[in-house]
Amino acid sequence: MQKEDLVECHKRITPFVHNTPIHTSRLLDRIVDASLFFKCENFQRMGAYKMRGATNAILQLTNEQRKKGVVTHSSGNFAQALSLAAKSLGVKAYIVMPSSAPQVKKDAVKEYSGTIIECEPTLEARKAMADRIQTETGATFIHPSNDLNVIAGQGTACMELLQEHPDLDIVVVPVGGGGLIAGTALAAHYFGENCKVIGGEPFEVDDAYRSLLSGKIESNESTNTIADGLKTQLGDKNFPLIQKYVDRIIRVNEEEIIEAMRLLWERMKIIIEPSSAVAFAAVLREKDIFKNKKVGIIISGGNVDLKNLPF
Repeated sequence: MQKEDLVECHKRITPFVHNTPIHTSRLLDRIVDASLFFKCENFQRMGAYKMRGATNAILQLTNEQRKKGVVTHSSGNFAQALSLAAKSLGVKAYIVMPSSAPQVKKDAVKEYSGTIIECEPTLEARKAMADRIQTETGATFIHPSNDLNVIAGQGTACMELLQEHPDLDIVVVPVGGGGLIAGTALAAHYFGENCKVIGGEPFEVDDAYRSLLSGKIESNESTNTIADGLKTQLGDKNFPLIQKYVDRIIRVNEEEIIEAMRLLWERMKIIIEPSSAVAFAAVLREKDIFKNKKVGIIISGGNVDLKNLPF
């Protein structure tokens, strides 16, 4: 993917997404001993950065494809993103969701006119059901993270961050399926000035960390993490980009995720979901790496089940 692809993608999606605010906090700067710039995608339409990739992917379909609709499988945020993007563009969206997905995310998908089909909470069940719907309806499958149009869309958040702060030393993002970190890494490569990209990942689902070590896509035996948006694994489209452009991945434990989430709620007065807190938790865990640096942190989303807070 070239620099022009990201520029064109940004132009394409601009009428349909928000250029989200960048927040700072002197208190958090002091805690980390660095200058932090939070790109607040929790203020994005539908509450997460995934609106960007979903919109770009649908806009790249032919009229014939749009008539038959789109299908995806997602535990929450991409489900909402594809539903709202499809609604905005007059396209039908079929959303395969695991039965364990938070009710707040299921409700949002329905509000955005997405048709929910529930399945067992395993990746295999999700894929099988999405395949079935694709066969029955002719809908185009759009992967939440392993799709180049989606990856380009997700990269536009970092593009906007670097347009305002071109001299960032590092950008930190949470790692789940790999779409955000791959897009961010491309944006940092093309629009940054020697800007490194670092991922934050829970120990409980550290497949990306292990994949970079082994050189092949690893999976997780269990997914016992509060960061429900990070339970998926990397794909063959985003993994090569991650290998090429990502500096490293920092793993964090569940207590660190909760503490980072609490700190951002209390000090910055913003609602973020646990998956979003993972990037900031990584900065808090490895402060020496970030000391005296200008650090961008992508707050990936704010779709929280308020009945089920960890604090």
